[in-house]
Amino acid sequence: MILDALKLDDRVAIITGAGRGLGRAMAIKFAQAGADIVAASRTLAQLEETAAEVRKTGRKCAIVQTDVTDSIQVNAMAAAAVREFGRIDILVNNAGGGDDSLGKPIEQITDAEWRRGLDTNLSSQFYAARAVIPQMVKQNRGKIINVASGYGLRGGKHNYMYACSKGGVLQLTRSLALTYALNNIQTNCIVPGIFPHNEEMMRFFKGGKFIPIGRPGDDSELGPLAVFLASDASNHINGEFIAIDGGGLAGGVTPTGAIPNLPAESR
Repeated sequence: MILDALKLDDRVAIITGAGRGLGRAMAIKFAQAGADIVAASRTLAQLEETAAEVRKTGRKCAIVQTDVTDSIQVNAMAAAAVREFGRIDILVNNAGGGDDSLGKPIEQITDAEWRRGLDTNLSSQFYAARAVIPQMVKQNRGKIINVASGYGLRGGKHNYMYACSKGGVLQLTRSLALTYALNNIQTNCIVPGIFPHNEEMMRFFKGGKFIPIGRPGDDSELGPLAVFLASDASNHINGEFIAIDGGGLAGGVTPTGAIPNLPAESR
């Protein structure tokens, strides 16, 4: 049956940034599909909330407080997963984000800000892949799901570290996919559009006014895509980028709404 191919029964998934937002939503959907979860992020209280939701499904959830910009902590996260469950079937590289330097003119960006931006969004994913791949190779099986952004496919004004690091995630995805294909490890990338987590973000993105379907995404909508990429249903998908953005990239890499006010005869 086709639905059987989407089951994650008794598989073990590490999800970084699992304390809130997209990471928590994916952890819950993975558990509903049958997986046990290793939830990782910096904030223990948020991880405990995620674990409580996962356990409601009847699945196990191990909490590993982790700063993904620290490779030693990331190595410890992978070791904890193997110690707790004996295997690692899925890695979701979800942790990341912008910082206060977003929007600064380039001459004002410090070396520390540049490095912090790249470490948060790119080095962290490299560290996690490096930490889990030996176990996946040993198992001759694994799924790696990286999370990028539409800014990985286009530039942004005064947007350097975030756009560059998310572009690097796409290339990391391709390199991992090619390198470990014969080890039965598939690596793919989810490219989310606008998924606001508070009213301020909703106002900033004008409530999704420039998204073709007319609204931003909801965290719960990303979970099923991640489950598909983690399941046997996606075994022949490798090195791909899948956008989930309400059609925001459908017209090309130019941001949707960049020329919304041109008269009809000029379009």
